Amino acid sequence: MIYRPIPRDEEIKFSKKKFIVSKTDLLGNIIFINKNFSDVCGYDDAELISANHNIVRHPDMPKAVFYLVWATLKSGRPISGVVKNLAKDGRYYWVIADLDVKRDIHGKIASYTAFRRQAPQDVIDTIEEIYESMLKIEKRHGMEASVTYLEGFLEEHNISYDEFIQELIKPKGLLAGLLASFKKIFS
Repeated sequence: MIYRPIPRDEEIKFSKKKFIVSKTDLLGNIIFINKNFSDVCGYDDAELISANHNIVRHPDMPKAVFYLVWATLKSGRPISGVVKNLAKDGRYYWVIADLDVKRDIHGKIASYTAFRRQAPQDVIDTIEEIYESMLKIEKRHGMEASVTYLEGFLEEHNISYDEFIQELIKPKGLLAGLLASFKKIFS
């Protein structure tokens, strides 16, 4: 059993050129990581392989976000998001996560792959405010109320979740090309 670290208010910053990659089975258990994953989160390979991916879930993250992510992936569609993760030593790191479905030769979903990169501060500032509101609602009224809040926020701005996240995280300049090349390597 892996212990849950006590969160510290200290951020881990990593290179914009560093991509964190992981692959999970259908239950969210980790079956592959790249070296950057263990370098950033502080767990070694043996602690991560076979562990559930929620090993790095930060308590500042609303459960409603993960509910949305899992519902989308299980429906067979890719999804992106901004996630605050918890490292083994209690520090945190923000990532932009692009999650995708991998299918077997029969077309059935076989696994999920996530590509993560350091989230820019402007992205963090925008999403952190939304997550704080969602978390307060979730603690008081439950996850469904948090999902309803997010849906209301999106409706008020006349935008879907995917459109909101894509606009928020849209890579600019050289990063866009680098990300596309990196995804091709691991696809």
